Amino acid sequence: MAEHAVTDAETRTERSRRSRRRLSVDERRDELIEAALGLFSTRPPEDVSIDDVAVAAGASRALVYHYFGGKQELYLAALSSAARRLSVLLEPPTEGKPLDRLRISLRRYFDFVEDHAAGYTALLRGGPADRSGEVGEIVENVRRLLLDRILHTVGVEAPSPVLRISLRSWMAVVETAALDWLEHRDIERADLEGLLVDQWVVMLRAAGRHDPVTAELFDRMSQEELDPDR
Repeated sequence: MAEHAVTDAETRTERSRRSRRRLSVDERRDELIEAALGLFSTRPPEDVSIDDVAVAAGASRALVYHYFGGKQELYLAALSSAARRLSVLLEPPTEGKPLDRLRISLRRYFDFVEDHAAGYTALLRGGPADRSGEVGEIVENVRRLLLDRILHTVGVEAPSPVLRISLRSWMAVVETAALDWLEHRDIERADLEGLLVDQWVVMLRAAGRHDPVTAELFDRMSQEELDPDR
């Protein structure tokens, strides 16, 4: 019986090795990134080791180093992958009133925040290192993406300085609110999202007092919200 059990175990191990050998280079790399993302989503990056990633992926430590060289390179790869996922999630809705489209995008953003809570918090509160380097560049690319998505939602190609500053200020409010919610969770997420949409409206209206282009945008959006056919 013992001999038979050992044989079965060896067969499963050999089958697993053959299966792993059949993976392409890209597939193996993606597998390791997926394992890293899972860990970074639940633990701060500094608490995740190469060994942790290897165990989660069912791979050897040497294989992780072979593909990424070290934890910083793996972290950057995982962060870039997460940013691409967020880009897909925030693809602007094409139907509905402006505020409805904004609500949808905000809900998708908070889905991402909640699914990657530890990594999101660590990133915006400093991350593992050099926010001025590649990590900082990824963060800024995500922020530029969000700005572009919002502008697309409200139908603006080239924002005035007042509108650009107002939108970037609101984005900072969203990031701060997300961090606070992840820390305390003492308000329903849907209520927080509704509050942020209301703050967007108030901020846009206030900006319109300083910029006729933004005032025109606010008036247009108000008309669209009141239009029963939209």
